[in-house]
Amino acid sequence: QVQLVESGGGLVQPGGSLRLSCAASGIGFRIYDMGWYRQAPGKQRELVASITSGRYTNYADSVKGRFTISRDNAKNTVYLQMNSLKPEDTAVYYCNAQTNVGLGPYWGQGTQVTVSS
Repeated sequence: QVQLVESGGGLVQPGGSLRLSCAASGIGFRIYDMGWYRQAPGKQRELVASITSGRYTNYADSVKGRFTISRDNAKNTVYLQMNSLKPEDTAVYYCNAQTNVGLGPYWGQGTQVTVSS
């Protein structure tokens, strides 16, 4: 059974930081490309950042220079370090796992991030 479990969300003031984690089980983690998506109320889900099995990273323009995605294959975990948070970063953040050979996509249940003073 595939499970992606996100954690680390919460309420933070503008300018603050959070680190999200996504622990994967039931998949051969190291072969999967991992991504963080977010969905704000009334908006479509959008890609925030991704990291391939070869550790190539990609970021949405809105988070470049503020967010960093990383992975620890020994722990089957992908992280999203979020700095200089803005109110417009408020959303539910979802973890995604997929490969380019047709495995997945798999999704986590999401974790709420709220940036507000």
